[in-house]
Amino acid sequence: MTHLKATFALAVSTLLAAPAVHAQTWPQRTIRMVVTFPPGGSSDIVARLIAPLLSEKLGQSIVIDNRAGGGATIGAGSVASAAPDGYTLMLSNTTPISISPFMLDKPSYDGVKSFNHVFYIGSVPNLFVVHPSLPVKSMKELVGFLRTQKQAVNYGSGGIGSIGHIVGETFKQQMNVRMEHVGYRGSGPMHNDLLGGQIPMAVDSFPQNVPYMQAGRLRGLAVTSRGRMALAQDVPTVVEVGMPGLVAENFLGVSGPRGLPPAVVARIHKEMSEVIKRPDLLKRFDELGISTRPMSPEEFTAFVSKQVEDWAPAVKASGAKLN
Repeated sequence: MTHLKATFALAVSTLLAAPAVHAQTWPQRTIRMVVTFPPGGSSDIVARLIAPLLSEKLGQSIVIDNRAGGGATIGAGSVASAAPDGYTLMLSNTTPISISPFMLDKPSYDGVKSFNHVFYIGSVPNLFVVHPSLPVKSMKELVGFLRTQKQAVNYGSGGIGSIGHIVGETFKQQMNVRMEHVGYRGSGPMHNDLLGGQIPMAVDSFPQNVPYMQAGRLRGLAVTSRGRMALAQDVPTVVEVGMPGLVAENFLGVSGPRGLPPAVVARIHKEMSEVIKRPDLLKRFDELGISTRPMSPEEFTAFVSKQVEDWAPAVKASGAKLN
């Protein structure tokens, strides 16, 4: 009996110690970072900037897995249901965490409870942008133009449930104008139609539009931030044009499935804190209009909770739904 008790005690202690040992030796193989949008958008851009730098710190490869669709819920859902072992992470952002779940009757995950929100990278605003053929050069002129149209004017976004979609619907309601949303599978295909004139305007994340504005191929009318962007100083903010209700920024972070070992959370946060200080990365973030600030995992989780709370009424008021 004594022998059996000793054997049982040893087995229990081994099981209890397993997560700690795993956390101490993590990572031992390739890490997958899920991006919930196709290549070309702000989430994908940031993921591809940080992945090689974090990989260098961790000593293991990080592969980018673009899992788009379902208003970014397909990728987020795959992370929420993944094993909480640190080998599946997500470049988290506002759409799948704070917006899309409210567009589903029965979401498969909770934006706060289903994840460990580990590291806050930063935030980036959206942009009201038009094709040069549209005869408007300001938000005031845009509103005037839209009110004279007999049919609803199409506007594009990176997808149903994206921040661009919700901001566009909010603008439509607040300004009492007729617009029809055209949701694409990411900013890349949306830009193809916008640049070609198939759609006259879009509400889209700021970074990927900068080169087109600089080349004169698109015209920015307003950014949805409180301050102007360094690379587009001539583009006013929605606050400046008298539309403060359109202030909206997309947060970007690193999250994993709920239940990540504390030591893994601590390691990711520690290494990302070093990565984010790199002058070359900060310079690139500044060029893209991404603003950063330090947050602990607890502060990031509280931030996400507040985001969910703030976005829910706007999403429900928009009437937007995911099929």
